[in-house]
Amino acid sequence: MSAMHEYSATVVWQREAQAPFVDGRYSRAHEWHFDGGVRVAASSSPLHVPLPMSAAQAVDPEEAFVAALSSCHMLFFLFHAGQLGLVVERYEDAACGWMGRNAQGRTAIVKVALRPRVQWAGVVPDARQIAALHERSHHDCYLANSVTAEVVTEPQ
Repeated sequence: MSAMHEYSATVVWQREAQAPFVDGRYSRAHEWHFDGGVRVAASSSPLHVPLPMSAAQAVDPEEAFVAALSSCHMLFFLFHAGQLGLVVERYEDAACGWMGRNAQGRTAIVKVALRPRVQWAGVVPDARQIAALHERSHHDCYLANSVTAEVVTEPQ
């Protein structure tokens, strides 16, 4: 087995001064702190916890989950394209995740669709080559290998 790598994030929530708590009407706004110094405003999804107890402008865990899968797939796609001498000019993915009931009847993200739109510079690979790049990238993606939700790629 190869060396283990550790990844960390610090999640910070602070109750607003004298704000009620036990009534469930407390703010879910919080921050994610990452090792490079980046801080991200985070909150529960307004789809689950109504405003103003959620922060609509913040990233919610469900969005972050979808974005992380998309980002991981993209990074492998760029790597594999470069290895083949193909030049990606732009990569944009309008990824989407769906929450539902999993096989155990528990609420979960049950499917994530990656919808990458790729612009090429120079040689443009054919549809078969692009599909193979996506398949290899999906196979190699650490996060896709870590989840039980169905992750599909639907190139645009």
